[in-house]
Amino acid sequence: MPDDAPPPLRIAAAGDMHCQPSRAEEARVAFGALAGDADLLLLAGDLTTHGQPEQARVLADAVRDLDIPIYSVWGNHDWHCDQIDAIQPILEDAGVTILERDTAIACVSDVEIGIVGLKGFVGGFPGSHLPDFGEPLLRTVYRETTKDVEALDEGLKAIAHCPFRIVLMHYAPSTSTLIGEPETIWTMLGNDRIAAPIAQHEPDMVLHGHAHAGTFAGAIGEVPVYNVSVPVLGQDFWVFELSGLERATAPLH
Repeated sequence: MPDDAPPPLRIAAAGDMHCQPSRAEEARVAFGALAGDADLLLLAGDLTTHGQPEQARVLADAVRDLDIPIYSVWGNHDWHCDQIDAIQPILEDAGVTILERDTAIACVSDVEIGIVGLKGFVGGFPGSHLPDFGEPLLRTVYRETTKDVEALDEGLKAIAHCPFRIVLMHYAPSTSTLIGEPETIWTMLGNDRIAAPIAQHEPDMVLHGHAHAGTFAGAIGEVPVYNVSVPVLGQDFWVFELSGLERATAPLH
């Protein structure tokens, strides 16, 4: 790196924290350790164990004093008790911006980082796709992913001008980061329909969680895909460095 080059941007990422009151001190220590070591925090869903307000407060208390932008998506665990409307204000009050089929631009050291966030959904991969056929409930699942694909396409168009572009989701968009999970459950871990706008628009990287026994690094074409589920990382967070005005995603511990 030239002597006059700006320092790389440090992006901390993790998913599947599954916060709950019995682990409040653990969460406080983990997030507190990021102070001074990250410029941006991205959370890939499953913030809570069952989506209950007392669990959301654990995360809120842990991140409240972090002086960096924080963006997150929902995970399936966060929806379990169907209390999203109760837990979202708790997290937002602590500085967490929830993205659901939405975009955000974080300005870090005068550099714009565009983020498209969505939960994603089940749906499958070659050989196991859920069809747009049959019972209305099954076709509703298919339509949910259609909405994701359309939102991601529009979101990536909206942040096309940003020097760095990141897709943040919970479910996996590629089998490359599911390796290690039984293939019989891949349909429930994500879908590859969401890969089309990623391949077309080529963001700098895609982050997801959900697959606890999956693989850390994969790809969709030339786009790096990282499974940042805490069980996969084997640690609390992974810090990526982004430098220069070209794709450069060097993962660092």
